[in-house]
Amino acid sequence: QVQLVESGGGLVQAGGSLRLSCAASERTLSMYTVGWFRQPPGKEREFVAASSKNGGTPYYADAVKGRFTISRDTTKNTVYLQMNSLKHEDTAVYSCAASRYSYSSIYYHERKEKYDYWGQGTQVTVSS
Repeated sequence: QVQLVESGGGLVQAGGSLRLSCAASERTLSMYTVGWFRQPPGKEREFVAASSKNGGTPYYADAVKGRFTISRDTTKNTVYLQMNSLKHEDTAVYSCAASRYSYSSIYYHERKEKYDYWGQGTQVTVSS
């Protein structure tokens, strides 16, 4: 089992940047596919980005493509989500999740049920 802890959320003005971190305890995150999801106020949780444990091109939701970047630092056992050019509609609770499996299609990576472990989430608020 792996425990995930997110950090880096906060309040930022539109156009600004934040970097979220997803740190794992006990197990190395290189053994897992890691995804970022977000839940805007009053809406369902939605996929943001994913990094396969097998490497390769990361996956992004269309809404964040070109603005967000997911990356790994294996020395720190941490996965990051760099968020640039933030918009008011990016306001949400952001959570990272880990899956024991790797998939070859975004179809699977964007599905919440494919992930085994979840963090508690961190709030991101973008003021317009």
